[in-house]
Amino acid sequence: MNKQFDTLIDSYLVNKVGIDKGFLTAKLSKGLQQNIRQLQGDKAMTDAGIGNEEIKDARQQMRSDKISWLDKSNNNVYEQEFLELAEHFIGHLNSTCYTGINGYEFHYALYEKGNFYKRHMDQFRSDNKRKFSLINYLNEDWMEEDGGQLYVYQDETVQKIQPESKTAVFFKSDEMEHEVILCHRSRMSITGWLKRG
Repeated sequence: MNKQFDTLIDSYLVNKVGIDKGFLTAKLSKGLQQNIRQLQGDKAMTDAGIGNEEIKDARQQMRSDKISWLDKSNNNVYEQEFLELAEHFIGHLNSTCYTGINGYEFHYALYEKGNFYKRHMDQFRSDNKRKFSLINYLNEDWMEEDGGQLYVYQDETVQKIQPESKTAVFFKSDEMEHEVILCHRSRMSITGWLKRG
C-alpha cells in the first residue's frame, strides 16, 4: 500500500501535481461507480455549491456537476473501503512529510454530458483549512474526444489529465488553479480535501 502512496507523493514532489494511475483497485473503482449510479437513480445527488456557505450557483454558470457527500456512517462497503484508504494515505503523508493533516471531506461528483467546472482554486479565501486536493477518477475507457479532462495551470503551462478509472491526482489546494473542461459523456469521480485545523 505504501508503494502506491509513494508514487502519488513522489510525483507531487517533482511536479507539484501528484498522479498515480493505480491508486484505486479496479474492484473499488467499479464499486464506487455503482454507488454514483445508484445515487443518480435515487435522485440523491444535488447541484454543487460554490464557496463554504453552501451558496448554490443557481444558473450553474461556474460549475454544473452534481455531488453527494461521503459519510463514514453510511453502511456501504465501497465507501468504507475508500475512506479507509484515504485515512491510510493521510497517515503515511503525515509520517513521511510532516503535513499535520487531521481531517478530510470527500464527495461523489457526477458530470453529465455538457457539464463543466470553470477555472478555480480549491481553498476558500475565508477558510484555509483545505491543504491538499485529492481527486479519484472512476471512468472506464475514457477517450480524448470525451472531453472532461482536468486542466491544471502552473506558471505558463497547462497540464491536461485524463479522468481515467483508478487514477488519483494530488496537489496543494491553495496553489493550483484548475478546471474541468466540457464533458461529452458522463464523468464520475470522488473529489475531496485533506484538512488541517
